[in-house]
Formats: sequence, structure tokens, C-alpha cells
Amino acid sequence: MRRIASLRLYAVLALMAVVAATGVVLSMPKASAATGSATGYATQNGGTTGGAGGQTVRATTGTAIHAALCNRASSSTPIIIQVEGTINHGNTSKVSGDSCNTAAGVIELKQISNVTIVGVGRGATFDQLGIHIREASNIIIQNVTVRNVKKSGSPTSNGGDAIGMESGVRNVWVDHVTLEASGGESEGFDGLFDMKNDTQYVTLSYSILRNSGRGGLVGSSESDRSNGFVTFHHNRYENIDSRTPLLRGGIGHIYNNHFVDIHDSGINSRAGARARVDNNYFEDSKDVLGTFYTDQAGYWQVNGNTFDNIRWSSRSGDTNPAGPNPQSNTSVSIPYSYNLDSAACVPDIVNRTAGANTGLRVSDGNCTPQTPGPTEPEPEPTDPPTEPGPEPTDPPTGTNLSIGAGSDGSSKASGTSYGDVRDGDMSTYWSPNGSTGSISIKWGSATTISKINIREAAGATGNIGSYRVLDADTGAVLASGNGAGVISFPATSVRKITFQITSSSGTPRIAEYETYAR
Repeated sequence: MRRIASLRLYAVLALMAVVAATGVVLSMPKASAATGSATGYATQNGGTTGGAGGQTVRATTGTAIHAALCNRASSSTPIIIQVEGTINHGNTSKVSGDSCNTAAGVIELKQISNVTIVGVGRGATFDQLGIHIREASNIIIQNVTVRNVKKSGSPTSNGGDAIGMESGVRNVWVDHVTLEASGGESEGFDGLFDMKNDTQYVTLSYSILRNSGRGGLVGSSESDRSNGFVTFHHNRYENIDSRTPLLRGGIGHIYNNHFVDIHDSGINSRAGARARVDNNYFEDSKDVLGTFYTDQAGYWQVNGNTFDNIRWSSRSGDTNPAGPNPQSNTSVSIPYSYNLDSAACVPDIVNRTAGANTGLRVSDGNCTPQTPGPTEPEPEPTDPPTEPGPEPTDPPTGTNLSIGAGSDGSSKASGTSYGDVRDGDMSTYWSPNGSTGSISIKWGSATTISKINIREAAGATGNIGSYRVLDADTGAVLASGNGAGVISFPATSVRKITFQITSSSGTPRIAEYETYAR
């Protein structure tokens, strides 16, 4: 007993030393992860709760934020980090530990999950220091300001992005933040809010993005189409050249935002992206919606928007604005509930609610600001219960609809191909570039599917662990389970259906991804 007591005392003393060195202040009672609850696509895929239920830690330096992450029992132990003061290069150092992967000069949320960072007290400002989210999930960032992050000049941080996400990021809610620069790329700045390389289920709400050349993008290039299911609502985009946002592939839901003084182009839907644009207010701007700077078209559904003093270019070459009379050229189904404010009141309601240090007020859907209470109990996940898949001895009947269809997916291993899963040849296959990834079958028009058959290549049987089957048009989860074989679900009309591998015991190799109507 004395030895145990001594060890506990030693641990406490060691922790106190870390606290003294880094500026971490521990608060033992549990508290809500943030004020209010996630909205938009961040509510899908199991929901976004951040560090709810975890320990609360107060941090006044970037090093303290990293230390809080590194002092957890594991990289997935929930934690709420309350931040106050100015976080900058001078107080942000790398901290090492088994539960973190940090770096100096940037707030690094890498290979972790279940974290909330929330500004408290007199406010939190990340000055010339970006927030980098990589290979992470279930993250909340709320009530902070990130300003003047540079990719060139001095000092540099996070590739010039205020908040940047990449490489297998899932379920991020960024709420009531202010993201700002002091110029464009020639002045050393890049995007304010960027997502790339398989980033999905993200919501940006009640935030201000201003004074930048680039608002943000979803997809880093025309071939980076593994991102999507992103919601932007009740944000103010002001004094920005372009990318409010730029969408490459995937689905974006953009509603109740105020766009003012957009200089070159606004919502840029391209490379097959599909944007639903509801009840926004566009003011004193140019070419606020369309496909720009590419010959690879994107699509939009428009409802209830106000266009106030908008200048539209003539269509020519790679300039294809939606105006002067924007019309829908696609249809986008939204899988979550939401309340739309009238576009007429959007400038007022956004002005009274958006940004850091505004009291975290939100709209009630009737153009009236409300102050939300503490986070409600965690909602039930939207995924179906995970159960073992059906036995592969119960084959589907009818025609394999994958033959003649198209296919794409997340990054692929060298020497493999997306097309190999629909060629009827068991000797060819697709593998992800890692232990997890996704592969999709797609058609030019809606196709009814009720069964798929995932057939692993020789020598890789049993490598697939857990999976999810997604309606890629809406993000809805049709089925989940473990292992390959025949997977059944209620008949669903889809244009693209995704098989997502979320764990594996070895390198997955999918030889055939068959799809059937029954």
C-alpha cells in the first residue's frame, strides 16, 4: 500500500511539473464539451461530440494545448481544452507522448480523436499560428480567432491555412470562430478553411471569414474528389477574392450565409461537385456562384437566395457563372433536419450571431438570436447497429450492375485500379493506400440497389475488418458490419454507392465490387 501511495504521489508531482512548465491548468470535474450541439453534416456518421464527458483542462499557451493532448491515457481519451489568451510561435512547442503527435509552430491535432478546443474568458486568439487536423475524428473547435497564418515570409505555419484538414479526417464541427488574413497569396497567405485528401462530415457554422484572397476549398485538385458532406451555415464571408468555398467533387450544403464584397468568384462548384445553396444573401459582389477556372463542371441546386447588386461575367471558356438568373441544374437531398431563416433577414441574424466572442448565440430559425444552453446528452448514432455481414453462400440474383458502370475511391495503392473491381476478373483488384479507404460504384442516372457483394482477392481473404456502405449522394449509412461477402439493405435509389473500410487486419484487396437490384 505504501508503494502504491508513493507511486501516486510521484505521478502527481510529475504532473505538477508539467503544469508549471507549460501553462496547463487542470479542472477535475467533468463539463460539457461545448455550448450547443453540432449541426449539419457533422451530425451524421455517428455524430460529433468532441471531448464530451472527458476531463477539462485550461491552457494559455500552445505548448499547454499539446501537453494536454499528450497527457491523456490514449489518443482517443475524451478531453476538453479551454483556451484563453494569445497562442503564438513563441509559446507553441512540440510535446511528445504516446497519445499525441505534435509539432512546433502549429497546433497539431494529428492521429487523435474526441477533442474539444473552446475559447473561454477574455477570448482565445491564435496569432500567425494555424490549426492542423490530420488523420483525426470527432473534433470540435469553438469560439476562437485564428489570424494572419502565412505559408511564405516569416513566420510560417500550417501551409498558410488558418484551419486545415487532410488525410482521413471525419466529423469536425467548427463553430463561432473568426478566421482572417491581411491579404492574398502574394502577401504570403493561403486559405482560411481548407479540406482535402478524404475529409468528410464537417460543419462550419456561425463564423466570420474575412480579408483574404481565398476563403477555403474542399479538394486540393480536380482529382481529389474523396472529400465532401460539408455544411456551411450562418457564416459571413467578407472582403475575399474567391473560394467561398471552392468545391471539387462531393456534396456541400450552403445555407443562410451572408456574402459581401466577394471580388472575383464565390461558390465555385467544379469537378463534379454538387452544392445545395439555400436562403443565402449575396451582396455587392461578383460571380457569386458557378464553375470557374476549369472546364470540369460542377452543379448546384438553388432555393430562396437573394442577389443584391451582384455583377455577373459573360460565359466564356472556363468562366461559367450561374447568373444573372441562377437556375438549378441538379438535385441534392439533405439527410439531416435544419431550420432555414428567410434570406431577407440573413445579414442581420449573421451580424448578431457569427464570430468568436459573440456569446455563442444562434438563430431559432425565425431570424431571432438565442443563447443556447449546455450541450444536450449525446444523440443516438445515425449508423445502423454493427452486425456481422450475411454469409457469402447466399449469393444475390440478377445482373451485376457494376459491369459497365463507373468507379472511383480514396487514394489507391500502387499498381491497383478502381476499374479492377468491376471488370469481372478475380485476378485484378483495388487496394487502398493504407489499411483503410473507400471504393465506389457510380452510374449516370439513379439506380436501385439492395445488395452488394464484396469479393476479396486470393491471398487477402479475411483482411477486411469493419465497413460501412454509404449512399454517396446523401451521406446516409445503408449498412455496416464486419468482413466481406454479401451485404443487404433496403432497396435504395442511388447514383453512387460507397464501400468504406474502417478497419482491417491486413492490406485489403477487393477483386470485385458487385451491385444488385435484389
